[in-house]
Formats: sequence, structure tokens, C-alpha cells
Amino acid sequence: MTEAVTPYDKPDQPPSESPSAAPATAPASEPAFSPSDIRDGAAIALVIGVAGVLLGLLWVWLAPRVQYVSNGEAVFLRDTESEARIGADGTFLLLSVGFGVLSALAVFLWRRGGGAAQVVGLAVGSVFAALVGWRVGLWLGPSSDLVAVARKAGKGVPFDAPLELLAHGALLGWPMAAVIVHLALTALWGTRDPAPELAVWPSGYYQAPAAPVAPAADPAGTEPPRP
Repeated sequence: MTEAVTPYDKPDQPPSESPSAAPATAPASEPAFSPSDIRDGAAIALVIGVAGVLLGLLWVWLAPRVQYVSNGEAVFLRDTESEARIGADGTFLLLSVGFGVLSALAVFLWRRGGGAAQVVGLAVGSVFAALVGWRVGLWLGPSSDLVAVARKAGKGVPFDAPLELLAHGALLGWPMAAVIVHLALTALWGTRDPAPELAVWPSGYYQAPAAPVAPAADPAGTEPPRP
């Protein structure tokens, strides 16, 4: 008679589960943004957006002035070789980059762990802050009604031209600097998740029981004495 042998798994494969075992249910996937992350991102965007008012005030204070002069019939540049127009754009860009670095540092120190919601809030708030600073600077700067200002100043009297931002690409200075600096700070000094543990397969696997060994035959062929 042959003995039934239970099949076993191959040595190079993990042990198979029994058919009666119920399949393990996959854990539910976590949402990309938790409510706390959304609140943090919204708070970051709001605070940085309000800080754009300070950008507008500093731009009005530090930007070089372009002066016009009137001859009673038309308005002309007082100094045709002046680089004040370019200086106004450069001042806005430098201030925007500085605010971007400061805002990125503040967000990193507040939430060192980082997160996509914080980066999104930082980027959105920086774009809004740049727009707010631009409009506040135009509003607080000299009047854009050159005719009325020329009449008030009088003939031959120089007066300040309205503040303008000729290179609108300078509006990207704040958001680009903020996002780049924040990502760099997170990569260098941010908290890191622990490395996942490697799965180790069990070293043992099932083996069939050994068959009983039959007694060896007498090589001389002698039989035991009969009674």
C-alpha cells in the first residue's frame, strides 16, 4: 500500500494559506488632506495674504520717484535718462523675494513636519499677497490723474508720476521664493518618517512525515528454527 503524502510548498515560495482562512481586508485609505491640514493651509494663506499690505507700504516708501514737468500744454519727463521706472520694478521684486523668504521660514518653524496643504496655502497666500501689495502701492502712491496734478503744480514745477509696475512678472517673486525656500528647508531639516520594516518570511515550511522503514532481510537466508 502506498501512503498518502501531503503536498508541501516549494522552498523558494512562502507558505500558502489554508483555503479555509478568510482573506484579510485591506485597510481603508486615509484622505489626502485631513481637516487639521486644511485649517493650517487656510490660516497660512490668510496671514500671508494680509502681509501683502506691508509690501505695498514699503514699496511706496522705498521705490524711486519718476518726476514730470508741465509747460502749460503738455506733460514731459523731467529727466529722460532716469532709471527710476526700472528701479520701481526692481524694488518691488526685491521686497517680494525678501517677504517670500521670511514667510517660508515662518511656516517651516510653525509646522516643521511640512505637508502638501501647507505648501498649497503658502503658494496661494503668496500670490494673493503680491497682488495686494501691488494694488496698495498704486492706491497709496501719487495720483494717476496727470492733468489735475499738473494744473495743481503749475507750469515748470516738477511733480511725482504715479507709481507703476511695468514688469508684471515681478508679481511671481514672492510665491516662487516662498515655495522654493520652504521645500529646501523641509528637505534639509524637516522631520522624516521612520523607514518601513522589511517583511521576513518564516524560515520553516511543511514537510511530509517520513515513511516507516521495513526491517532488513537476513543476508544468509536462514530461517528461525521451527518448534
